[in-house]
Amino acid sequence: MADLVAFGELLIDFSPAGEGKMGNPAFEMNPGGAPLNCAAAMCRLGGSAAYIGEVGVDLFGDFILGKMKETGIKTCGVVRTEAAHTTLAFVRIAPDGEREFSFLRGADVLIEKEELNLSLLEGAKILQYGSLSFTDQPARNTSVALLKAARERNIKTCYDPNYRPPLWRSEDEAAAQMRHALAFADMVKMSEEEMELLLDIDKSDPERGARMLVELGKEVALVTAGSRGAYYATPKEEGFVPGFAVRAVDTTGCGDAFTGAFQYMLFNRPDAPMREKVAFANAVGALCATKMGGMPAMPTLDETIRFMDIQG
Repeated sequence: MADLVAFGELLIDFSPAGEGKMGNPAFEMNPGGAPLNCAAAMCRLGGSAAYIGEVGVDLFGDFILGKMKETGIKTCGVVRTEAAHTTLAFVRIAPDGEREFSFLRGADVLIEKEELNLSLLEGAKILQYGSLSFTDQPARNTSVALLKAARERNIKTCYDPNYRPPLWRSEDEAAAQMRHALAFADMVKMSEEEMELLLDIDKSDPERGARMLVELGKEVALVTAGSRGAYYATPKEEGFVPGFAVRAVDTTGCGDAFTGAFQYMLFNRPDAPMREKVAFANAVGALCATKMGGMPAMPTLDETIRFMDIQG
């Protein structure tokens, strides 16, 4: 049993690691995927998480499963296939820490409805999902089946669009499928750019975007604005919480860290004010940016508390 069940892509992020012996760019292997990063954030903070997804029968799948177990993420929902390799992503990082991805898609989109371990939903509080499982079949239909199963069990769903243009045939297709996925969400976390794409609201007006998501029936709407902070809205309140200034080394997984941390607060500090929950999530996202990689950069609860104390 786990508080959080995450579903979606499992992949290897090859992060820049300087130069090799021949002077060519070198890359370091890191476990990745937005829902996985979210689950890792939850576990690193002291919560519990399980995962549903698919990897190949290869060294990359072995590596991901090993790192998941080290982090405390339950892997009994992860299936393996010989039909494709584990999905790979090569990351290029700009001087300001922003990333560009090149993907070699594989096993994650092959998961079938019959392979879902629905027993993991028993006792779960939230199902975390993204849009990358909506890019191709059969994963798209599998996603819908899992979301319907969560709804039947009264499990809350949290959606992060996590837009990655190279994985879609066109922006129009991406917008249509990402909106389809949005319809199943009780809670939503999206960036300003994703808000602009999905809601047709200029990214300069995130307050309006958060408010519109609530008008669409979402219980919690979170619109992140990078290091500046995050906007939030519920049926009862809305506001903005400033972020924390850090020296960004790699922003991979920062939004996922934010989401996992917010959910941790929902489970462990349900009566805390919304601003406090969002401030904590901002701190975890900021700390993630100070280290390389996504999943390996997730901070512990003690690290986060110390950071927030120092920041005042």
